[in-house]
Amino acid sequence: MLFPAFLTSAAVVALAEIGDRTQLLAIVLVTRFNRPWLVIAGIFVATLANHALAALIGSEAASLLDSLWFRAAVAIGFIATGIWTLVPDKLDADEDVPRAGRGVFLTTLITFFLVEMGDKTQIATIGLGARFHDTLAVAAGTTAGMMLVNIPAVLFGREITRRVPIAQIRLAAALLLIALGLWQGAQLLGLVKP
Repeated sequence: MLFPAFLTSAAVVALAEIGDRTQLLAIVLVTRFNRPWLVIAGIFVATLANHALAALIGSEAASLLDSLWFRAAVAIGFIATGIWTLVPDKLDADEDVPRAGRGVFLTTLITFFLVEMGDKTQIATIGLGARFHDTLAVAAGTTAGMMLVNIPAVLFGREITRRVPIAQIRLAAALLLIALGLWQGAQLLGLVKP
């Protein structure tokens, strides 16, 4: 189950991250500090910590609450996250990014970790942890998905946002999340084998 959990997690989060506020934050951080590799390192560590915790919570909650109702809640959660993905994100002007004096890496790590709290990619990671019961594969996959999207955002920033049809990618991410929810629901109803 390691490979499907990793690939599914990477794909879901990569698609959900496009146009997300954390991706916009990555562009703001590199624009402000002009230190792309330190920003990338901060994003990596923040994402790994945040998503490992989220995957663990999802996996443990699924183990403790392995009931029909919990699995239905996970399916509904995927569908709701898919619908939420259709709503464009923006980086609010009142979300202050700390100054460079605190260190680019540390500033990126703390800011990215905090902004990721309660974000749709974190919620999706909890759902993926519950779905696959594999904290390591899910955390590795979701972190890979985040880096797959955020490294180009940091390195090529504004140029990418002008050329990529974000609305279409957001729609693809939403459809993938909704499909996962429907698949989980179909398994609960016995329409497909787990």
